[in-house]
Amino acid sequence: MRKPKIVFIGAGSMSFGVPTFRDIFTTEKLRGATLWLVDIDPENLERMYGLALKMNEVSGLALHIEKTENRREALPGADFVINSLAIERCDLWKHDFQVPKKYGIRHCLGENGGPGALYFTMRTLPLILEITKDMEELCPNAWFLNFSNPETRIVLGVNMFTRIKCVGLCHGIFMAQHDIAEILGREPGDIQVFGAGMNHFQWILSIRDKNTNEDLYPEFRRKEAEFDPAFRPYSRKMFHFFGLYPTCSDDHLGEYQAYGYEAGEHGYDFEWDAQERVRMKQEIAEVMAGTRDVREWLHPSGEQAIELLTAIYFNERKCIPSAIVYNGGAISQLPPDVAVEIPIVADGDGVHKTVVENLPDGIVGLLNMQVSPQRLSVRAAVNGSKDLALQALLCDPVINSTQAAVQINDELFEINRKYIKKVL
Repeated sequence: MRKPKIVFIGAGSMSFGVPTFRDIFTTEKLRGATLWLVDIDPENLERMYGLALKMNEVSGLALHIEKTENRREALPGADFVINSLAIERCDLWKHDFQVPKKYGIRHCLGENGGPGALYFTMRTLPLILEITKDMEELCPNAWFLNFSNPETRIVLGVNMFTRIKCVGLCHGIFMAQHDIAEILGREPGDIQVFGAGMNHFQWILSIRDKNTNEDLYPEFRRKEAEFDPAFRPYSRKMFHFFGLYPTCSDDHLGEYQAYGYEAGEHGYDFEWDAQERVRMKQEIAEVMAGTRDVREWLHPSGEQAIELLTAIYFNERKCIPSAIVYNGGAISQLPPDVAVEIPIVADGDGVHKTVVENLPDGIVGLLNMQVSPQRLSVRAAVNGSKDLALQALLCDPVINSTQAAVQINDELFEINRKYIKKVL
């Protein structure tokens, strides 16, 4: 049987590079597969190529591994394209967070919701659409598996403006599972959670014992009421107000809400991120020098991209606990033309969405407040439109001033100008 050809764009990612390798090189079914690594940073590309060769050697899976800075060299005949690119990730993200604050906007992270999500979309979606347009030409039947943020808006854009099959993947549901398990006093692997909503804005519809299928929500409600009040205070406040526990952390949740700054206005920890990048590079260097055993990384990461990939390619029916997909009626209480995050089942026929029809009205109301910002930010990005970007801001519940919206839009548009382009 022919083995899959996998193209990993943004392979130099410090967030998703090693986890993706861990999953690839511990999946026996990928023995003999082809893996192309793509990154425009030659230093990062060379580092990860060396690591891939090392993990391939130690795992014994005999993948055929290639590297290139030119994605068009890698794409012909691909079966799957995994994407984790980010454009000047932390440098531009700092502006996305700091500029709105300068004009009086109180917000949490500036990544997946609020004004930061708009400009993450404005600079990232045009490049991703260029990639998927190349895929339409060079590998039209390939799946695009996305890790890049803001996932909800990226997945919507690819589904709206290309013919490429696209799924976003995020580990946020597992963060919620860990929180719930901690409150219950159980191991995370002993419970199953079912959530629906949007990326980083999901709501847990059920909590069950993995072995007995017992409904654990009643026990969770009892134990949560007595649990340490300093643990996830904002998420638990929303749980008390709306009756379902949200994913995936206080600050991610707060990004979407006008009062979300109550989760904390600290923003992302850029200093920690910089230290983590140094640490990861050092660990990779140690592996390559032989002073660290690469087998430490030869176990699954918990990410779902390779699980999804093998389910589709080898026709192995698997439940993927959470994926970002084009709604198309999956959550019947939301418009069809938005992206949502729900459980899916994958097999040789592709992706089968779980139908969700029972979200409480209050949560539907919260999600519906994101519909126009989501749609307008995508349209602003594909048209390179400053006017549509302003409309997206003015529809966002985090924005509390027309003057601030105009000032934010003016400044962030200029900062991101070289990445903003009309792609339709």
